[in-house]
Amino acid sequence: MSLWIAWSNAIWLLRPAFSRQRSFLWFVTAVAGLTVRTELLGVTSIVRALKLKPRFYNQLRENFHSSAVKLDRLCALWTQAVLRLFPQPLRVNGRRVLVGDGIKIPKCGKKMPGVKLLHQQSDSNTKPEYIMGHSLQAVSLLVEAAHSTFAVPLAARIHEGLVWSNRDRRTLLDKMIALLAIVGINDPFYFVADAYYAARKIIKGLLDQNNHLVSRVKSNAVAYVPHSHCGPRKRGRPRLYGTKLKLNSLFKDPKTMQSAASPVYGEHNVTIQYRVCDLLWRPVGRLVRFVTVIHPSRGACLLMCTDLTLSAIDIIRLYGLRFKIEFSFKQAVRLIGSFAYHFWMQDMKPLRRGNGNQHLHRESLDYRNAIKRKIHAYHVFIQAGIICQGLLQYLSVAFPALVWNSFRSWLRTIRPGIPPSELVVANALRQTLPEFLLNNPQRDFIEKFIVERQDPATMEMFRLAT
Repeated sequence: MSLWIAWSNAIWLLRPAFSRQRSFLWFVTAVAGLTVRTELLGVTSIVRALKLKPRFYNQLRENFHSSAVKLDRLCALWTQAVLRLFPQPLRVNGRRVLVGDGIKIPKCGKKMPGVKLLHQQSDSNTKPEYIMGHSLQAVSLLVEAAHSTFAVPLAARIHEGLVWSNRDRRTLLDKMIALLAIVGINDPFYFVADAYYAARKIIKGLLDQNNHLVSRVKSNAVAYVPHSHCGPRKRGRPRLYGTKLKLNSLFKDPKTMQSAASPVYGEHNVTIQYRVCDLLWRPVGRLVRFVTVIHPSRGACLLMCTDLTLSAIDIIRLYGLRFKIEFSFKQAVRLIGSFAYHFWMQDMKPLRRGNGNQHLHRESLDYRNAIKRKIHAYHVFIQAGIICQGLLQYLSVAFPALVWNSFRSWLRTIRPGIPPSELVVANALRQTLPEFLLNNPQRDFIEKFIVERQDPATMEMFRLAT
């Protein structure tokens, strides 16, 4: 089996998300183009990478806007495909582990819906404090393979910039819960996120579905010792909250701290100190497990988990894996180009530098539908990039030897036992694409569809392959 045959078999699982066969084939063509392209320049780079005839540019671009792509169904099917393709997802206490975070993508288009002024909170002095762009939230699944752990992206959505109704009071937290529902993980899971998501809406939304949150809490957070009643009961509602406790004060008593080897991913011969306290947290009105951690080089950290049966070491280990989604973002931005879309809306009212949310409840129905169509195109493009990245990770895990045999290039360091990176897999697919399209005796619809739309005048590599 070649890499492209395995790639084709995996992506065929997504066919039910499209109401028309042609729309599915164009979407697969876009994913293939994202896989093998060497430049991140939107739809034109996909056309050049696959050597398509220029007249098919408009059809490929229009397919991202097509209503035949059922986006929520596509996300759910992709999640099912990930669970099927990766047989060893990370499990803790019998639960899967999902990671969520937000990302801000710079966009300067004056006629791009959803673009607004965004504040970047970062310790890096290379990032500007304010940018114009799209604010997205994403969800990934943690997977174990070959002594490594990585985040397989499942879905991402633009969650800021557009206000459809003046009665809409949803926040980013509400939209993250809705995104988790779209992904459709039926098994119980832990949701790992940063301190922004340590809020009542997230915890309540997760607990309603028998899921739990693992997160960090802010340094100024407070909790309460459960009240213990002494003496005869009085009339009225029983008291629940006892002594108020600043969580930072838990670091001040070193005698209560325990020592253990660091469970953080990639660390060896490192000893940490930690303390566990089950306290009442007023935002959710229930007991929550807090873990104070002192790391010899990373400093102090306050962690929280809504599952009282999860050990402190597992809580520290899970939160230590949160950075995997950050690395996944890096690959999506710099290698795949999942957010390199350039779809402008001709009839849109142009934006100005510093604009905030775009309020659409007073606009005409046609204008609102045009905005929805453009946002749909953005989301389909992003989902194509997510599927492209996930398939690269799948081939890296399932066929590492075949990937290296098809790499046909050179790397200074190749670590045995570690799956090849997305860059290596993408290069291997780029090298073997001409052979797959032209010399495969068992062609399916996908291969025929691409070959029939290629331009023979620009196919030097394909002529060499034949």
